[in-house]
Amino acid sequence: MTSDPADSPPRLAVHLITVSATYGSGGSVVAPALAQRLGLPFLQRVTTTEGQVADVAPCHERLVAEEAKVTPVHRLLASFTHSMPVGPTQSPLSARHQDEDLRCSAEAGIHDLADGGGVILGRAASVVLGKDRGYHVRLDGPPARRIVQGATIEGVSQEQASAHMQAADRARTAYVRRLYGVDPADASLYHMVIDSTAIPLDTVIELILTAARSHRGESIPEPSTQT
Repeated sequence: MTSDPADSPPRLAVHLITVSATYGSGGSVVAPALAQRLGLPFLQRVTTTEGQVADVAPCHERLVAEEAKVTPVHRLLASFTHSMPVGPTQSPLSARHQDEDLRCSAEAGIHDLADGGGVILGRAASVVLGKDRGYHVRLDGPPARRIVQGATIEGVSQEQASAHMQAADRARTAYVRRLYGVDPADASLYHMVIDSTAIPLDTVIELILTAARSHRGESIPEPSTQT
């Protein structure tokens, strides 16, 4: 006796993808494109605190002024050697409070999307959620190729892209290490690691969609065909 397919329980859908990306690896292109293809909300790096549809706000490869202000690399790096300057308005205690505020703000957006589904760029989302929630992707590549691709994405010179890469990689790595004590380059944090400088970004997007659809035998909504 065969069962009626209509009586079978619906397959679970993977509604949550996180993307961790170094400068020039194309995170600013790939992550919002995934959100658009899947019709899901998009939460970008800590420059924003609310989930946004992918085509609402611009997404950047470089470390923009707003992101640098939220994650001041000089403070994050200073904390590693316990050389935080202490003055009338700043102390180690206030620094811990700032870290906690930053962590709570960033994680609130993550958990909001985790409940309803979305695509998250940065924010150490794979660390916050763990391997059992969502599908986690890391984009990276050799620095020389990331400079070339970053320059192309941003429309800047390779000299400018090199400077942007150093600033962005330094600040974003410090952010994850300071708040969570892990290296964002650790492959064990992700389900999939891609050298996104070696293949076209359109192909990277398709690879992620295919892999996420196959993750643990679950399904992911088919990409929208609307233009």
